[in-house]
Amino acid sequence: MKKEEPLDVQTEADFEQAIELVDEEVEAEQLDTSIIVDIKGEVQKPGVYEVDQHVRVSDAISIAGGFTEDADQTQMNLAQRVHDEMVIIVPKEGEEIIAVSTPGETTTTDEDRNKIRINQATLEEIQTLNGIGPKKAQAIIDYREEHGSFQSVEDLIEVNGIGEKTVENMKESIIVP
Repeated sequence: MKKEEPLDVQTEADFEQAIELVDEEVEAEQLDTSIIVDIKGEVQKPGVYEVDQHVRVSDAISIAGGFTEDADQTQMNLAQRVHDEMVIIVPKEGEEIIAVSTPGETTTTDEDRNKIRINQATLEEIQTLNGIGPKKAQAIIDYREEHGSFQSVEDLIEVNGIGEKTVENMKESIIVP
């Protein structure tokens, strides 16, 4: 929330108006952190859901009513963070997971599993990237929090202290969006 001058509250009407303003600001902040995920397969209520950007796959499945009796939970990474436009498919016992691509995203491969999702990565995860120490990792997180998710790898050049050479060195180790 932006730091503003204190509200002049002299009457009950002023107080109620001040509460409404604070509620609107809080609601606007909450909207900024939501993403959309599509949950399919063996869940009680498959569908498209708006969730907080920090939700894990297990949380998203709970929002969709939980697993059905036939769900095969062993094929899923329930600890994985969800990302905008993610498709979560819960297979039946004995079924194989089919990779699904969303616009702007490639199908997940074994090679991609070792890459860092730069829009969800923690400080520690970002520091594992080639040429990134604590200060640059924090700069990436600060930039992401101030400007929103990175749309392309090249957007990282906008981060203070990150140049073309650094982006080139970590290009193969990250996934955007």
